[in-house]
Amino acid sequence: MSGQATFFPSFSFVPEYHRSWDDGKYLFDFVPSFRFDYEDSERNLVDIQELAWIRVREDWEFRAGVRKVFWGVTESRHLVDVINQVDFTEGLDGEEKLGQPMLNLSFSRDWGVFDIFLLPGFRERSFPGVNARPSFPFVIHEESPGFESGAENYRLDFAFRWTHYFGDLELGLSHFSGTSREPRLLPKNQDFDQFPATTEHFMPYYDVIDQTGIDAQYFLGDWAWKLEYIRRSGQGARFWASVIGFEKTFVGVFNTRADLGLLIEHLYDSRENLLMNSTENDLALGMRYSLNNIWDTNALLVALYDIDSKEYVLNLEASTRIGTNWRLSLEASLFLNIPGPTLVEYSWGTSKKQLFDSELIFFDDEDFVRLQLVRYF
Repeated sequence: MSGQATFFPSFSFVPEYHRSWDDGKYLFDFVPSFRFDYEDSERNLVDIQELAWIRVREDWEFRAGVRKVFWGVTESRHLVDVINQVDFTEGLDGEEKLGQPMLNLSFSRDWGVFDIFLLPGFRERSFPGVNARPSFPFVIHEESPGFESGAENYRLDFAFRWTHYFGDLELGLSHFSGTSREPRLLPKNQDFDQFPATTEHFMPYYDVIDQTGIDAQYFLGDWAWKLEYIRRSGQGARFWASVIGFEKTFVGVFNTRADLGLLIEHLYDSRENLLMNSTENDLALGMRYSLNNIWDTNALLVALYDIDSKEYVLNLEASTRIGTNWRLSLEASLFLNIPGPTLVEYSWGTSKKQLFDSELIFFDDEDFVRLQLVRYF
């Protein structure tokens, strides 16, 4: 978008406080997060990542407060990870999360670990502002979202997850019932029949969904075979999505202590040509390099290739420690081989509409590089 800045300095501060007592039977975690962006006020953040009290017993744990929970095994996309809201202003890859209020009871038995979650309160997704990079070529009115539930932000959501190891196989089954953390973007104050030609304003709409997921990881020597699969209802027609692939690790490459990992994953989503769906039939090719040195130097390069449109995204993440108190990180994303803006028909409700035949057309000029210097105290 013309007139946008190309340099975005920002400052963040994430203090942590952890305490345990009574021989580790009680724990308390407090992790607030603060961020200030010089160019984009939408990225300014005051958040509680964790504020939790934990009671630990021999075969169960109870956790209450605000926490971050991660589910999943694949690298390119985490389909089963639905508990926490994404911090979309920090990155488009969905890796950064916001804290979620929850009550979590976890049982550990011979037949596996079983977690029950009650999730009071809902965190809406924040989107980059009009001056941000990367940004959308249209306005998203996140201050006036729509909700399917009459309780809106105060609906009580529910989830459970079971995990167990069978030798070299790690298996997880999960179910989530509640307000989707992934909103649909609907035209705001516009005639649907005119979409998208005259629509420049969208609003997030949060459906109530039911999602069942399976994640599995099988280790065979230096090979790790991975799978994530979900079925979801509530956002229009029921759909399914999957990520399946493997990672092969070469230990001690080039006669050094370094490790080199090669990964391939296939992503499929049965939804087609939806605004927030960019992985309907993609292939992820990646390389992970770890020097295994005292500075913990590592890098991950992943290319996400669209099999249908031939466009792809190249993502790089690298980091290294500097001394004992500093860490330098580099992130970069390049959007490549994006075709021209060709319109195709797709289904919108009961009628046929038109949308660009490209999943990345909105990011054609949104390549970015982020350099981050972190100081630990």
